[in-house]
Amino acid sequence: MRKVAAILDIDTATLSKIELGDRHAKREYLPILSELYKIEIKELEKLWLTDKVYEIIEDEEQGLNVLREAANEYKKTQKAH
Repeated sequence: MRKVAAILDIDTATLSKIELGDRHAKREYLPILSELYKIEIKELEKLWLTDKVYEIIEDEEQGLNVLREAANEYKKTQKAH
């Protein structure tokens, strides 16, 4: 844990909070973590973004409906490109 914290330039307490889900990792850590743990960067980005979105909607009554609507909007904009 100390080595990973040193590579990320954070203290071990912060890394522990990230590992426990009490704190979010910064996006800038993803390439480093990808290299260290041999995990595809796209997979880490997907998980990171999922956590961010979930944090926004987790207490919303309309959370699932909002996700569906956002997915529809995303599909529309992707077709336009």
